[in-house]
Amino acid sequence: MDSLARPTVVVSKCLGFAACRYNGLSISSDIVKALMPYVDFVPVCAEVEIGLGVPRDPIRVASGASGLRLLQPSTGADVTDRMTRFAASFLGSLPIVDGFLLKSRSPSCGMRDVKVFRGVEKEAAVGKGSGFFGSAVLERFPGHPAEDEGRLMNFRIREHFLTSLYALTRFRAARGRLAMRDLVDYQARNKLLLMSYNQKEMRILGKIVANPEKKALPDVFGEYEAHLRAALAKPPKYTSNINVLMHALGYFKDGLTLPEKAHFIASLEKYRAGKIPLSATIAIVNSWLARFGGDYLKQQTFFEPYPEALVEITDSGKGRDL
Repeated sequence: MDSLARPTVVVSKCLGFAACRYNGLSISSDIVKALMPYVDFVPVCAEVEIGLGVPRDPIRVASGASGLRLLQPSTGADVTDRMTRFAASFLGSLPIVDGFLLKSRSPSCGMRDVKVFRGVEKEAAVGKGSGFFGSAVLERFPGHPAEDEGRLMNFRIREHFLTSLYALTRFRAARGRLAMRDLVDYQARNKLLLMSYNQKEMRILGKIVANPEKKALPDVFGEYEAHLRAALAKPPKYTSNINVLMHALGYFKDGLTLPEKAHFIASLEKYRAGKIPLSATIAIVNSWLARFGGDYLKQQTFFEPYPEALVEITDSGKGRDL
């Protein structure tokens, strides 16, 4: 793992950084704890920042004639404008950001599954949407890895979030050096990863690196980044990952026993069925790399897309819709 690949991630402050929830508590998040040694976090509590205090009466997203508003039912306060101004100011002032990990279902930070009410009355929610800060994140930073702590309990969502987060962080490091050799090296090391995600975009990225029109380096890096984010926007299909893993099997076929090959094929079928994560099958290939070597595969980020210590196979079974 490239030592420069240390993401900067905006995180909800209530996820273990401060007791700033509306009820004066904080929430323990296993994924946040696991990431702390490997990520530079930028904690924020949007509700405290707009002056609501701790503890505070809850706020809610409400629909009305003028559109969605952010209301505090107990006081009748409308804090929509305050939240909108804070989100624009805070997000606009970030010097570096690679991703976002926000509190699920929060009327401020939630990015999906936030309850929407008709007004301040005690009645059932009429729909779901995004919180005001979370919505501003998605609008201002399209293509950036952005998830909530609840969905990251699902191993497929977690693998995609971490893979794209670290891939884009590595690119940011390469772009900072602004040398063509670094872009060529990035493309080479991420070839199998990009192949698994989006072969069409992978081919486009290869043409951008070739730079037949001799464009200026800033333009080349800018165009590359746009297509890289497009390539990583959606998680790879099971079949694409299996094709890459079968490709890797070919490098070791002469050194493996029949039972070893059979075990690997069986693990691919378990992965196809959703019974084990991608990281479990990659671990088998990494054991072969340690045993047989192989410079080409060793340099491929597909086999270590993020720090090994972050590999976790537990799965809540929730939030499977990507």
